[in-house]
Amino acid sequence: MRFDIFTLFPEIFAGVFDESILKRARAARLIEIFLHDIRAYTADKHHVTDDYAYAGGGGMVMKPEPIFAAVEAVLGLEVRDWKSEVGNARESPTSNFQPPIPIILLTPQGRVFDQVVARELAQYPRLALICGHYEGVDERVREHLATDEISIGDYVLTGGEIPAMVIVDAVARLIPGVLGHPSAAANDSHASGLLEGPHYTRPADFRGWQVPEILLSGNHAQVEKWRRREALRCTFERRPDLLERAELSEEDRQFLEALREGKRNSGS
Repeated sequence: MRFDIFTLFPEIFAGVFDESILKRARAARLIEIFLHDIRAYTADKHHVTDDYAYAGGGGMVMKPEPIFAAVEAVLGLEVRDWKSEVGNARESPTSNFQPPIPIILLTPQGRVFDQVVARELAQYPRLALICGHYEGVDERVREHLATDEISIGDYVLTGGEIPAMVIVDAVARLIPGVLGHPSAAANDSHASGLLEGPHYTRPADFRGWQVPEILLSGNHAQVEKWRRREALRCTFERRPDLLERAELSEEDRQFLEALREGKRNSGS
């Protein structure tokens, strides 16, 4: 999978993609990450990429010309040839049209990034990520260039570079072969709609705190049942809102009801 990141500050990414799992994934050519300096696509001698907002207001606004030029040059496409089809597809729930390469504007106004969105993006062979900065980007970038808008949370950052790192990391983990174990991503928190349960390693006794006996039993069926219940317990205690969307069996529902009953009886 290939990631194209468009930014005013490519130096920010130094080292982030060169360690641990992402480093190994790049070495194995499971993913490719390319950084594109938007300033290189300006047409003036001073390489101006921002200007004052019309009608005033605080902060500078990123100009549309270098962003369009960068994206169109790198992706090798004329946005006007297919952007209207994207708009029609957004308005029609029955449309099967997919943009050839998703062009994602990273903005606090976008849809909130989560594991479902990560899985959606992981189905594409290539993604383009536009990092906003300053007060934001000219609205025409959103209207006529971006095919999607994503936020990593309900807060404001100084730019889209950190969100781009988050998206690359989360999506890359879902690419087959990136993680050591084939089922590792499927067992992560949020992958199944639940938080992941607790993990333990050696020693079995640390300062008198014991590893649960079930994990030392060798009974795989009971271990899996314990893990499922602990995932339900963690989600119930820490993120109960997730249970509204999770796929639950009748046994899961009974266990959760027992947890609720215990909470009611304890008066908490």
